[in-house]
Amino acid sequence: MLTYYSFGPGANSLKPMLALYEKRLEFEHKLLNPAKFEHHEEWYKAINPRGQVPALDDGGRIVTESTVICEYLEDAHPTALKLRPDDHFDRAQMRIWTKWVDEYFCWCVSTIGWSRHVSKMVEKLSDAEFDEVVARIPVPEQQLKWRRAREGFPQEMLDEEMRKIGVSVRKLDDHLADHEWLAGGTYSLADICNFSIANGMQFGFAELVNKDDTPHLVRWIEQINARPAVKQVFAEVPREF
Repeated sequence: MLTYYSFGPGANSLKPMLALYEKRLEFEHKLLNPAKFEHHEEWYKAINPRGQVPALDDGGRIVTESTVICEYLEDAHPTALKLRPDDHFDRAQMRIWTKWVDEYFCWCVSTIGWSRHVSKMVEKLSDAEFDEVVARIPVPEQQLKWRRAREGFPQEMLDEEMRKIGVSVRKLDDHLADHEWLAGGTYSLADICNFSIANGMQFGFAELVNKDDTPHLVRWIEQINARPAVKQVFAEVPREF
């Protein structure tokens, strides 16, 4: 039996969630509450010592890292619906896109998200309460990110991340001007992983993502949102507010 640990349907948690729903795999879904810092509880760190979501338990075998989980599901639980192209070159192109989103696109969007939203999770904590929260975080780089979220990210860092977001959405829009999907002419993990970061940017980053400046990206976002499995995810899995 598959057990999937995640936050709500967004960002890295959304990637394997979409793959699970698209493939119609049976799984138990355990949602963690980031506002209660459940991913830093000892019981969860016994599952993923890094204290991060998502994580997949496949009969006692734990797989972490969102894109790796997606690939694992394709390998260990093949279905009639394939989320990787058959052609080796097309599959390589798919992985170039998933590598890019993990190493570039996700990080710049994440920093702005932390500045806008995650900071509110800790602003009402006392210094002692906050220090207790940080002490439970096993990854030093994440401890630093939480401290920056509380203190405020430097403006020059936020400006640079916004610049990178602009580069990212133009890269996607330029490619999608000539392609229905990102790799191999078919809906794949390349689309799932990038959509999980780009979805909603036409609202949260409307100055960069809109039908005038990035029409092909908006078309692609809307096309994926129209997929039955994607609709089901957003209908069934509670969003975080």
